[in-house]
Amino acid sequence: MISGRFRVKLKDGTEFEARAGDVYSVPPGHDAWVVGNEPAVGIEFTAEGITREISGAKS
Repeated sequence: MISGRFRVKLKDGTEFEARAGDVYSVPPGHDAWVVGNEPAVGIEFTAEGITREISGAKS
């Protein structure tokens, strides 16, 4: 997370918050929202993109 913060609620009801400086993993089946007035800015990676890159497959 680069700046700001957001809260995540998973399918099973588990909730957590990510803040600037955090590294996090959010599985499919979630809802998320920004907490506070500062935009939440992060860098996301998906397993699909990583798998495609490693295998050399074209999208």
